[in-house]
Amino acid sequence: MSLKVDRDSMAFTFKGGMLPMTVMELSSADPERIREQLAGKLSQSPAFFQHTPVVLSVEKLDEPHLALERICAVCRAHKLLPVAVRGGPDPVKQSAWALGLGWFPPQESARARTLESVPTTGAEPEPVEEAMAVPEAGLPQGGRIFRGTVRSGQQITAPEGDLVVVGAVNAGAEVLAAGNVHVYGALRGRALAGIHGDTQAGIFCRELHAELLSVAGNYKRLEDIDPQLLGSSVQVVLSDDQLGITSLA
Repeated sequence: MSLKVDRDSMAFTFKGGMLPMTVMELSSADPERIREQLAGKLSQSPAFFQHTPVVLSVEKLDEPHLALERICAVCRAHKLLPVAVRGGPDPVKQSAWALGLGWFPPQESARARTLESVPTTGAEPEPVEEAMAVPEAGLPQGGRIFRGTVRSGQQITAPEGDLVVVGAVNAGAEVLAAGNVHVYGALRGRALAGIHGDTQAGIFCRELHAELLSVAGNYKRLEDIDPQLLGSSVQVVLSDDQLGITSLA
């Protein structure tokens, strides 16, 4: 009996890839407090809240039973789409599954992209740097420029256009854009272009040492990159569902 499958008769195929995912780390289980903060964030950055998939991290909460359905409803009302829960005891896991959500085990030292922790006080957390994003006339609509070093654990996002980083991206940092990512410095962290599926997007950097490169969900890790390209100026573009990395020198 032949195990060969006629590709024309296949309804789907599994494919290796990575989809960028935002983690919303909760330090309060009160849906009204979450609603209040999300409303403020929506007024400040309406472009970011465009049906963004989020993972609800409940690892900091010490509550066996959560109003998970209400929290999800609050998120959806503010254009966020909960797709999974991370952490929590077995009742939380069962609630997530009952709501049609995925569940991930706790991640002790996660470097996942965090939307923002809900603070235990009503005050907004202070920004790491003031005036980090400065609009530029030469950038496409919705583009963003960041001046300075993107530090470990930091995430810089351009949800509607290109992202230009005038500086370095340290290990453990992430830069993401709906369009292209340009790094005028050393890229040691993670760079993700075309985060909404734009296959024409690309990554361009002056000095490549990236932990991970991704265009429209197709990715390469550091160990998959030709060592001869490390330390050089490169462009990363998608061709036939494969990432191609070529020198710009």
